[in-house]
Parts: sequence; structure tokens; C-alpha cells
Amino acid sequence: MSAALPPLLTLEVHERLLAARAAASDFVECSLDLGLSTTRVAVEADAWRWNERRFPYLERCRERTVYAWSAYAFEPVARFGTALIKLVTSAWGPPTFEIDGIKMLPTARVSPYEDARLKVALIEPRGKQVLDTCGGLGYFAAWCLRGGAARVQSFEKHADVLWLRTLNPWSPDSPWSQLDRRALELTQADVTQVIGDLGTGSIDAVLHDPPRFGIAGELYSQQFYDQLARVLKSRGRLFHYTGSPNKVSRGRELAHEVCGRLERAGFKTALQGDGVLAHKRS
Repeated sequence: MSAALPPLLTLEVHERLLAARAAASDFVECSLDLGLSTTRVAVEADAWRWNERRFPYLERCRERTVYAWSAYAFEPVARFGTALIKLVTSAWGPPTFEIDGIKMLPTARVSPYEDARLKVALIEPRGKQVLDTCGGLGYFAAWCLRGGAARVQSFEKHADVLWLRTLNPWSPDSPWSQLDRRALELTQADVTQVIGDLGTGSIDAVLHDPPRFGIAGELYSQQFYDQLARVLKSRGRLFHYTGSPNKVSRGRELAHEVCGRLERAGFKTALQGDGVLAHKRS
């Protein structure tokens, strides 16, 4: 981890620092970049020292919160504009994020970064023009780059989510990233508003990971799926994350509803894990 990058703290790391201080240890090994790497930190009574700089212990360190050093203090990586958008720790290292308390990425059974790897593999990105409709923290884009995609067009609506990416070491366009980002084109825009500008048959594969239906119903609409079919080449692949919202409480089968709309748009569909894998018919 470069000395020029801000250290990031979580409750787990802060507790390791406090435990080392209580044990009168001079040093402790920990991660200051959300598990991307480990580093050696000097432990003192009233502060801890890293890369010749001293940092204070937090008076209060909240669970599930990521703190970044900002010149004089550790601040939560969160912003409140039209919504509260917050970087949130996971048990796996790579974080997820929340919008108004709604978690955007799955973390219960697998790392959100590993989850993205498995889903990107379904569209086989090597050499392809990929549309990443809802960029989020950029994990889909990262694995497309790792998988040799020729071009990744990624759209993210929220400026504050793009800000989160600058402080998330696992995001492909963060200062921590070692990925070759030349193939990534990241644009702040609502994909439903700009998809009409994309050329017909210009995309080889689509990754669609929208927020929940209740807060972004337009991303599940027949009109939007028709546009996805238009921009996708014949026999192109689409992975659409759906999860299982309301399935228990209301008996709703969102994935089946999505399959129906995609079929009407010209896709052949199959349920795949927590989403739908579709191929555009020729």
C-alpha cells in the first residue's frame, strides 16, 4: 500500500490496534486498505504510526462503517445528498455499499468481489464489447478487465457512488487499483436515458445489476429490455441480477417476471443462481 494513499479503518482493524496497545506490543500487522494488502503498524499509547505519520485512535468506531483519513481526522465514507450513500464493510474484505440503508451487493455467502467474478464469467468477456448498465462499485467492470474485454461501457447514475469508488481499494478506477483501465469507459449517467444513443447491435454482452425493483422499476421495464435487445448483437449474452425480493413475504417471483419480459424482447432465458442468464435470439 502506497504511503500516499489514505489509510482506511474498520471496527475489526481498530480493535486489533487497541488489542496490540493493551498487550504492550510495539507493532501489529493489519490491513489499511480493506484486505487488499497487509502492512506493519507501530503501536503507541496515544496514537499509532504508519509510514512516518501518527494517527489517533477513534473515540467511537462503528460496526460496518469504513473510515478514511481526511487530513485531520478519520471520517465515515458516506455522503448524504438526495440519499444516504455509504461504503459498508463485509466479512470478506471487499466492501458493499448501501443507498438509504438498502444493501446493493450480496455478502451473506460470498465476497461481493468473488460474486462478481462468477457472474462475469457467465458472459465470457474476452475480446467483447461489454455494457455494464449500473456500475456501482465497479466489481463487474474489474472482472471484465481481468477477463480481457475489449471495451467496457459502464454507466453509474449517482455521483456519490462514483465518489465511493475513489475510496474503495477494490474498485477498478481507484488509486489503489493495478488494473489496466484503458478498456473501461465510465460515465455518470442514467442508463435508461442514454441507452438510446448506443448503436444497434454494437454490444456483445450485457451485465445488468440494477437496484431493487421498488426503487428502480424503470430498469425492469419492457421498454428498457427492448432497448437491451436492440443494442445487443445476435446471440449476445445478458446476465441480469434479480435476487429474491418479496418472495417470502408476498410470494412474488421477480426472476420469472423478468424472464417473461426478456422473452418478449427477443431473448431466450434461464434462471441462473440469483439472476437470469439470457441469450438474444438470432
